[in-house]
Amino acid sequence: MSLTSRPAAARRSLWSTWCVSLGLVLALQFGASAALFAAQTVANPKDTSKEATELLNRMSKASKSLNYDGTFVYLRGDHLDTMRIIHRAGTGGEAERLISLTGPAREVVRDKRGVTCIFPENRSVMVEKSRPHKILPTNLPQPIQQVSAFYGFSVIGHDRIAGRETRVVVIRPRDNFRYGYRIWLDEQTGLLLKSDVINARGHALEQILFTHITLPKTIDDSLLKPRVNGYGYTWYTNEPDPAASDAADSRWKVGWLPKGFTIREKEVNAMATSRSPVYHMVFSDGIATVSVFVEKVEEKAERMEGFSSMGAVNAYSTMDGDHQITVVGEVPRITVRQMAASVKQQTAQ
Repeated sequence: MSLTSRPAAARRSLWSTWCVSLGLVLALQFGASAALFAAQTVANPKDTSKEATELLNRMSKASKSLNYDGTFVYLRGDHLDTMRIIHRAGTGGEAERLISLTGPAREVVRDKRGVTCIFPENRSVMVEKSRPHKILPTNLPQPIQQVSAFYGFSVIGHDRIAGRETRVVVIRPRDNFRYGYRIWLDEQTGLLLKSDVINARGHALEQILFTHITLPKTIDDSLLKPRVNGYGYTWYTNEPDPAASDAADSRWKVGWLPKGFTIREKEVNAMATSRSPVYHMVFSDGIATVSVFVEKVEEKAERMEGFSSMGAVNAYSTMDGDHQITVVGEVPRITVRQMAASVKQQTAQ
């Protein structure tokens, strides 16, 4: 089945899985990393959270204030990609370009206006105008102590990545509704050079690893322009629809959320391939983010029910009458399933 024959909300969640969640992960020695994670949890009982939080806060600042140009490998499940990322900081705001170096020739460009994802194999472009997500997982809350009720932090040692000395920090969830992370931070700059997303058994679900990185003083505009101009492509623009009735769509509520998750955004989007607008809600605990899509499905359109996964990103779809509900995020399956099951339309008073 083609991507465009799916309900719009499900299609958007699948595209966004690649487009927006790319930066959440990779590493070497997958089998050894799980045992190392478990062993270090036991062998390092000393609370080093103060040192860890200082390193994480430094990482968040460095990711916004430094120019860098690097190559990294990205592993989700048994699928491996090599990518280049170019990031420019400055008074005009951050800008990033991500280029796939293996597989389909995809690109992602992010600036203050939003995120543009280019898919040459489908001759399509997806534009997210309202949420300029960062491509790498460095956009943590500052100070990081804000989420200490839901995550624990510790420093577990030193390592060397892309020829640079690093400190290794573990972020452990305090319940089973979110994942843990193990990250390697450059000692000199604080930049993230390697990241693992870890499940409850200590297995790395997604990993990201820089193999080369430079820190140029300036980034030329030409390096941030996509190779493909999109001429002759099909463009899908997801943006708030001012003509949609927010009063009606806002009656959809998520009845259950893991502790610490709060709503960060909600909007009605006009989808180019759907006659009906899509109601979109974004929830976050400060580190993990989950999107909820509600879309009225046309009579002959395919109904989607059940799970789909890509690395650490899980999605669950279900139906409520003639509405498709899709929940997608980098959280365990139990989280997206319970959230989806709790989505109900409130009766008008």
